[in-house]
Amino acid sequence: MSEVKNPENILEEIEVSDLLFRAMELKKKGYRFSQAHAAYIEGKYELSYSFSDYETYQLHNLRVVCDVDQKVPSITEIIPAAVFYENEMKELFGVKIELISTDLDNRLYRINVEKPLGPKEEA
Repeated sequence: MSEVKNPENILEEIEVSDLLFRAMELKKKGYRFSQAHAAYIEGKYELSYSFSDYETYQLHNLRVVCDVDQKVPSITEIIPAAVFYENEMKELFGVKIELISTDLDNRLYRINVEKPLGPKEEA
C-alpha cells in the first residue's frame, strides 16, 4: 500500500498573460491537468486551473482574475484535456477564451439562456 502524503496545496494568482507559460511549466514538471472552472464575482471572472502531481499528491492551482471583456488564451494546445472546461467557461459564463483547439461554438449544452452564470445584460 502506498504511503499517504498530505502536502500543502498551492494557489498561485497570475496574470492572463502568464497563463500559457505557467501551464506549460507545470506540464514540463510532470504535473497533470486535473480540472478548470470559472466564477463570476463582483464584476470579474475568476478562472482556476488545477494541476496534480500524482507522486506527491501536490495540488497546484493557477488563478486568473480578469475583466469580463478581457480575452483569455486557451491552454488546449498545451493541455488538450482542457477543451471541455474552456468551452464550458465560454458558454456558461461568457468568458472570452480565444483559440480553443475544438471550439464547440456555444453548443456544449442545450440551454435557452446565453451565458446563464455570467454577467447579466443591462436592460
